[in-house]
Amino acid sequence: MKKAAINDLLKVMARLRSPTGCPWDREQSHLSLRRHAIEEVYELIDAIEARDDHEMAEELGDLLLQVVFHCQLARERGAFDFEKVCRVLVEKLVRRHPHVFGKTKVKNVDEVWANWEKIKRAEKFGTKRARPSALDGIPKHLPALLRAEKLVKKARKANLLPNGKMPLSKIKLAEKLFELTGSAQAHGWSAEELLSAEIKKRERTLRKLEKHKG
Repeated sequence: MKKAAINDLLKVMARLRSPTGCPWDREQSHLSLRRHAIEEVYELIDAIEARDDHEMAEELGDLLLQVVFHCQLARERGAFDFEKVCRVLVEKLVRRHPHVFGKTKVKNVDEVWANWEKIKRAEKFGTKRARPSALDGIPKHLPALLRAEKLVKKARKANLLPNGKMPLSKIKLAEKLFELTGSAQAHGWSAEELLSAEIKKRERTLRKLEKHKG
């Protein structure tokens, strides 16, 4: 994106938030906007899977609007602005890619990820964002199934869960997941809520196991 284009976008956003701007934009807050970012991501995924470049460009713009909107709100509070967000991102990308911008050597993608996680833990060490547990860092508002997948993946990497595979085909597993969802609905239950509750219970158990092992 040309610098003039991003500057135009920032000016438009500031104008929308000005006293003579848009009433809807003026009444928004970080909290009121939080769900919009999720919706825009899903719409972008739809465009990507449809292989629609025009739609993808538009949805990326909508997602960028969320970033710019939050930056404008933060600038008004004197917290940070778009420039700082970009600067922090650039510094993080360079810092977490020592195999590109430094002298670190890696053999494969697994080593890239291992270095990334090691650097990330070091960055957060001693701060309120520290991640002492191998299970830390999973967004709590992820859909239940995605959160379960991430929890299982982290737990297996930390040797808190076995890596064995059940004798089940991909098709049969998909059918079973669908059937379980239908069964929950037939009982008047939410499969999403049931899984969310189970995840919380399993995570508590895994954290106790991790602490005991440590």
